[in-house]
Amino acid sequence: MRQFQRFFSPPKGSYFLFGPRGTGKSTWIKEYYKQPILIDLLQPEIRRKYIANPEFLTKLVNAHPDQNTIVIDEVQKAPELLTVVHSLIETKKHLQFVLTGSSARKLRQKEVDLLGGRAIKCSMHPFMASELKSHFSLENALNRGMLPLIIESFEPERSLEAYVDLYVMEEVQFEGLVRDIGSFARFLSVIAFSHGSILNISNISNECQVKRATVENYLTILNDLLLCNQVPVFTKRAKRHLISHPKLYLFDAGIYRTLREFGPADQKSEMDGITLEGLIFQHLKAWCDYSKERFKIYYWRTKSGLEVDFIIYGPSGFWAIEVKNSSRVKPQDLRGLIHFQEDYPEAKLLLLYRGKERFIENGILCMPSEEFLQNLTPSQDFL
Repeated sequence: MRQFQRFFSPPKGSYFLFGPRGTGKSTWIKEYYKQPILIDLLQPEIRRKYIANPEFLTKLVNAHPDQNTIVIDEVQKAPELLTVVHSLIETKKHLQFVLTGSSARKLRQKEVDLLGGRAIKCSMHPFMASELKSHFSLENALNRGMLPLIIESFEPERSLEAYVDLYVMEEVQFEGLVRDIGSFARFLSVIAFSHGSILNISNISNECQVKRATVENYLTILNDLLLCNQVPVFTKRAKRHLISHPKLYLFDAGIYRTLREFGPADQKSEMDGITLEGLIFQHLKAWCDYSKERFKIYYWRTKSGLEVDFIIYGPSGFWAIEVKNSSRVKPQDLRGLIHFQEDYPEAKLLLLYRGKERFIENGILCMPSEEFLQNLTPSQDFL
């Protein structure tokens, strides 16, 4: 298996490392930490032991006084352990706990409150293009996504199908999150059509033939399993009438491609455009989470229809980014950015497209999407 250096930089103290399955959390930990105390809660016998007797963790730690790092993999499988972890952090200041998880649902329901702030919350994402360097292919990323689990597979398409069937559905069934697994499976197919779109719960409810409250619960499950993100509207110092609903993005382009049904009635160019926008989003999300400063992602859309795909806002930067799946930039492609700059002259403007040349049009930098992705590095300016 090829080894790629990840951009994730761990804090010095104890921390949670959240991320969907297959993003490489366990692989990274094995490479970064040499011989830590490791508790793998994906192993059924280990999970049963710690659910029944979480206090055994104290005995294990006391038996290894020379070990300062304790890794608990998939900690949501035994949330009872966090009470013991909390006590050990308080009494043994030299210990570092690394707590990985692919779901925040049980932790939230158990009201553990992430150890009351005593452990930092971190995230791991699918690969970024700049982590893969010369191994990155935009076409492959659009078709297969950026999950390490899939990139290293000999049969990526079949692995993506297995990921959805085995991981997503298994996780939902294991935690007893829904009563009707068939309705949830239909919901997954329908929600793929909302990828990159403004979230309309009423429409999804009608398509799934379930109640609105059921759809809201299903969306909460996807959020808790870290499989989707909702992007709010940028409303700071608003001068125009803006819409209020968030946009939704699945966490990886390959997962979107797998869930999205495609047939003769569908337009490939439209699907490709949404896939590219989603791929840009997942890179921006990783960039924000891996950067040292607090950046947040928004989008901007007025009730009159003016829109900018992404607004990145933080202490030291303010960018407006539009994504177009075309090899040429047309005047109408710049319209949303131009109007946004009228309201926010301090914002830097960027248009990403599928061409090969970088140029400036009407004061807006137009850059090839592939070039942007290959050079996107945490804690460095986009431009």
